[in-house]
Amino acid sequence: MSLVSIITVNYNQPQATIDFLKSVKAHYSTANLEVILIDNGSDENHHETFLKHYPEIVFIRSEKNLGFAGGNNLGLQVAKGDYLFLLNNDTEIIPGCIETMISEMEQNPQIGLLSPLILYHEDKSLIQYAGFTPLNYLTARNDCIGQFETNNGQYQTTSNETGFCHGAAVMCRKIDLQKAGKMDENYFLYYEELDWCEKFKRLGKKIWFTGKTHIYHKESVSVGKESALKTFFSVRNRMLFIRKNTSSLNTFAFSIYYCSIACPRMMLQYLLKGRKDLIKWVLKGVLWNFSNSIDSKNLGFKIKNS
Repeated sequence: MSLVSIITVNYNQPQATIDFLKSVKAHYSTANLEVILIDNGSDENHHETFLKHYPEIVFIRSEKNLGFAGGNNLGLQVAKGDYLFLLNNDTEIIPGCIETMISEMEQNPQIGLLSPLILYHEDKSLIQYAGFTPLNYLTARNDCIGQFETNNGQYQTTSNETGFCHGAAVMCRKIDLQKAGKMDENYFLYYEELDWCEKFKRLGKKIWFTGKTHIYHKESVSVGKESALKTFFSVRNRMLFIRKNTSSLNTFAFSIYYCSIACPRMMLQYLLKGRKDLIKWVLKGVLWNFSNSIDSKNLGFKIKNS
């Protein structure tokens, strides 16, 4: 097997990270594998604990929370592998997953980014991701294929182009990364993997899904609790993504739709839920885009450990 670098980011989830390391250790030798663990400004440094479970890890600690993209980029810049496999620390891998992913990429040199089938860890028969439909660039909306379906093997022979990969599990070649570039850290949270896919598309590379292997993801089946941080960055980055990846005319049309329909509807929903506190973060997310360039380093939100 070619040398593979697994990159994972920990932020205040030591037990999930330990479970992740155990799953890698249980199924793979270290002969053709390096595991790079980024501690992304966690409150406590669990380096020694992680070493007990995976002595060979390459451990990098950032004193600041750099976000999803920033954390992964630290790993990407030191990775030695021919293939780079980004895996969330709340995932668990299965035997043969890496070999299958590499085989898919070797059979099709046009693949730039590849994600496997993702199943919910809390209910291993339930699908979270089997690809994405193409994005409507006027509304910045698409659908996740297969989500909440019972896994009856309906995707196990599937291997095809898809709208976007999933940030919880995505592989690329190092040689392609060097051309496409790393993730954009200005997103901090949400839409960074979609933007990364666009970079690979501009190289003429395909975004691909395979159901021939899978991983388990501990993300909850239920919708996560709304928060100021989640609201702000999801609103801000949806607009930022369109600004970065479409024409001025498309951005103008999207902005009219977003400001006159999508965001007012969102604020009404928060009002009906009794979450008036989140309305201001919708407005802040939109206003950030009217007062900052697409390359602005101003996140617009005070991040813990930043």
